[in-house]
Amino acid sequence: MLFSSVEFLFFFWPASLALYFLVPLRLRNAALLFTSLLFYGWGEPLYVFLMVGTVSADYLFGLLVTRKHGRAWLITAVVFNLSLLIFFKYYDFFATAVGLSPLGIPLPAGISFYTFQALSYVVDVYRGEKALRDPVAFGAYISMFPQLVAGPIVRYGEIRAELEARTSTTEKAAAGLLRFLAGLGKKVLLANPAGEVFEHFSALAGDGLGALGAWCGAIFYALQIYFDFSAYSDMAVGLGMILGFSFPENFRYPYCAVSIRDFWRHWHITLSAWFREYVYLPLGGSRRGAGRTILNLLVVWSLTGLWHGAGTNFLAWGLYYFLLIAAEHLFLGRVLERLPRALGRVYTLFFVLVGWVLFSAPDLTAAFVYLGVMFGSTVPVEAGEWYEVTRNLVPLAIMLVGCTPLPRRLFHRFLASRPNVARPIALTTGAALLLFLCTAYLADASYNPFLYFRF
Repeated sequence: MLFSSVEFLFFFWPASLALYFLVPLRLRNAALLFTSLLFYGWGEPLYVFLMVGTVSADYLFGLLVTRKHGRAWLITAVVFNLSLLIFFKYYDFFATAVGLSPLGIPLPAGISFYTFQALSYVVDVYRGEKALRDPVAFGAYISMFPQLVAGPIVRYGEIRAELEARTSTTEKAAAGLLRFLAGLGKKVLLANPAGEVFEHFSALAGDGLGALGAWCGAIFYALQIYFDFSAYSDMAVGLGMILGFSFPENFRYPYCAVSIRDFWRHWHITLSAWFREYVYLPLGGSRRGAGRTILNLLVVWSLTGLWHGAGTNFLAWGLYYFLLIAAEHLFLGRVLERLPRALGRVYTLFFVLVGWVLFSAPDLTAAFVYLGVMFGSTVPVEAGEWYEVTRNLVPLAIMLVGCTPLPRRLFHRFLASRPNVARPIALTTGAALLLFLCTAYLADASYNPFLYFRF
């Protein structure tokens, strides 16, 4: 079930909200666990049992790692969780590589996200965090539907107190609703149209695509994945606020970054933080000399690529960023610091666009074909491309502005210029109009993917 669906907006969410706030405070974790399992089982009923098994196992691991032989239990927990992830996500990939028959088992939605969340819990408890004794609260933490299938990855320490006792205020709920609707608007009114333009151009990659169309397609894919994923994060944060939780931010205008390292400080922040905290730093980080640092970066970015999918293109995408970040670490970063920030942004956007081609392609061969078109292996402009490009210039300009802090600044400036009594009216009117526009789009549209559900 998608957040940007009529079923969620007008049936599941109102019903789950009513249940959550009607039950006594002591039962709200139980209500959240019940609705989360219902949400997850809506499209994948059998995988609810996988979720329940993962929750049960990691709850026990969290208790055992604080006792005798805690390190052995920690290793067992890591092996258990990674084995599930590797089997469901990577078995077919490796089986095909060695000539075995793939099983063709569907990938459980969000398994990468909730597996990493469960792993971080066990590791944090081993390091000294207080374990959750209440199995219902722990189940609610792992399966919490606002961030279950596409993050953000919420570390246990960030919401431990809220799992045990939290309050929901009218002000926080109102702010959460506005954040949710802002994310819904980004998803429905920006990400989906950008995706349709990208699919139009990518469908021509085998025949009839020129360099102009290829670049235009790559730009619109970059816009689609940003608005799609950041929209989900916005909606997750907003839903969490309504329920009384404070989820971490996952995006901070990454396309305004001035280097590749800066880009990854602002894109999918919780994943970058997870790999830094649980892989990079335990390997030694940058404390053991340049050679060891480069090796640690290679491990992290190889795993980052494979985390996103079982395919050579994802591995190549991870190694691509390893090369860029290693270069910035060794020498390029010092060069970029001396350049004007505008040149740093151009450099970053150029290499990010190339990276998204590797990421979006069905395989590495298709990625190289598309990159070849971008860099001149065919004609500069195919017939009809000028029309497709020019008719999308206005949406492109709107989306590019939407990637910057400008809309947020203008919104706050507009509110500040209104009298206090008029601000709630303006916010309510704007929220209602946004919900109406999104609903009208969803009622008439057949294109409504969520890219990160497959991870």
